Amino acid sequence: MNPIWAVAGAIGGLLAGGAIRGTVFRLSVPAGDTERVACPRCGSPVRGLLALRCAPCRSSLGTPLVLELGTGAVLALVLGRYGGEPVVAAFGFFGVLGVALAAIDIAVQRLPNPLTLPAYPILIGLLTGAAVVDHDFAALVRALLGGLALAGVYMVLALVGPGQLGGGDIKFAGVAGLVLGWLGWPVLIAGAALGFVLAALASGVLLIARRITLRGAICFGPFLFTGALLAMLAGAR
Repeated sequence: MNPIWAVAGAIGGLLAGGAIRGTVFRLSVPAGDTERVACPRCGSPVRGLLALRCAPCRSSLGTPLVLELGTGAVLALVLGRYGGEPVVAAFGFFGVLGVALAAIDIAVQRLPNPLTLPAYPILIGLLTGAAVVDHDFAALVRALLGGLALAGVYMVLALVGPGQLGGGDIKFAGVAGLVLGWLGWPVLIAGAALGFVLAALASGVLLIARRITLRGAICFGPFLFTGALLAMLAGAR
């Protein structure tokens, strides 16, 4: 862990967390609903992609500092581990995206297309740049195959157990597979497995606490992201 890169990641994460607050606010709506464009407190229009709070009433768009601190912690870990490597931009992007998607999934149990779909060309572009700098196109090919493989596994699981995984989980799994595949097949397998293990543990706790039933479903995105992040931090090419 490089402390200088970790501090830089923490500072960048705080700024990135604030930058994504408006997007998370707009997209935190149930599937099929239109994006939120008005302050829930005073009803005033929320303007600007980088909105942090409602201009007229000054209320925060969401819980204050949660996104900022969460993104800061994630980027501190990612940059502390991979700072200085060509792939750090791709991994940092995945970290910010994961925090935003996890926040939305916890709020409304969906992983919206406006975030998951553009992530593919952005992440592939960043990984391609890293492959050029690193002279390692084998890693890029493995990343592409990893994305296809993990998305395929999630699609099969969604078909076998309807209602447990959704289309957003499949798309986000493909994004995670790109990052994990870059690091290698063992890291990909570990990241995928950790997501399911963490989800199973959380479900067990919620069942014991009677917060859900055996037929209930939990949002899977945060566990998918956490499993991938842990595998990224522990693994290496």
